[in-house]
Amino acid sequence: MINGFSFVGAIGGRLRERPWLGYGLAIATTGAALGLRLSFSGWFAQEYPFMTFFLAIIATTFVDGLRPGIASVLLSVVAAWCFILGPTDLYVLDPHTAIGMAIFLVVAGVQVALIVTMQNRLDSLLDQRQLTSHLHDQQRLLYQELQHRVANNMAFISSLLRLQKRRIVDNPAAAPKAFDEAVARIDTMSRVHRRLYDPAAANRALDGHIQAMCDELLVATGSTGVSINVALPGLRLDLDKLLPVSLLIAELVTNSLKHGFVGRAGGAIMVGLEPSSAGETVVLVRDDGIGLPAGLDATPGPGLGMRIIHGLGAQAGARIAMASDGGTTARIHITH
Repeated sequence: MINGFSFVGAIGGRLRERPWLGYGLAIATTGAALGLRLSFSGWFAQEYPFMTFFLAIIATTFVDGLRPGIASVLLSVVAAWCFILGPTDLYVLDPHTAIGMAIFLVVAGVQVALIVTMQNRLDSLLDQRQLTSHLHDQQRLLYQELQHRVANNMAFISSLLRLQKRRIVDNPAAAPKAFDEAVARIDTMSRVHRRLYDPAAANRALDGHIQAMCDELLVATGSTGVSINVALPGLRLDLDKLLPVSLLIAELVTNSLKHGFVGRAGGAIMVGLEPSSAGETVVLVRDDGIGLPAGLDATPGPGLGMRIIHGLGAQAGARIAMASDGGTTARIHITH
């Protein structure tokens, strides 16, 4: 039933885009109603001059809406008065004819109002149906995305624990510290995930999320003398890159907080964008600390932190480049 109305509504929509077609339909249906009434004049009593015009009004209003429907009503009055009622003087409206026209106008007006109301309700129903279908598709995609994200997160945690296990095997005495670091990293991952996918903060720009994440890292590490400034205006990332890049920034900032200011009262960390070629975005994480240890470059070193950094980079499809230049600078080259 709705599909049939949808088809008629689609035709009406095309006519509404061209108003002259709607009024042309009103003229055509009124002319057809007049011809039908004249052809079968012997079948209708003179007291029912408007009988066939109701069909024209219904058809015009149903297909094309309010204004052509009103035009059909007025045309029907004129056609009936001129060709059916047959007054001796078109400029004289006798009481009997006036009462008949008044009744016709009331009935026709009610018809038009009912049809327009029905169409509005039907349009609203169809809009809600489309919205429901869209929400269903969106929910299905979000569920699939959630499954994908959870699987990736579990894989990351599994890799992290395997790396910590190797460290414990090499140095059993470091087991408590290794577990503490694993817990801290998983906790950071949980905070990042919760913040990025919090519906209450859905409209916040990405740099706002990153700044809030960095502020939490400052509190978690107790780095009271360090300031972090995030400036990532206009940065947009696909869903499959959003979480790993955020975790990557968190890991780089955490490394700077832990190792970049040893022997110093404090310092500054900057997270920003660097000019890059088309098809690539370069995110910069820079501190003004003591710099990288000698011999550590862009390749994954033996340290657990560097392995995690390059592992997250691989997950995000990004290339990591690190250098010492008055501190530590990490460049995350993200391809689109």
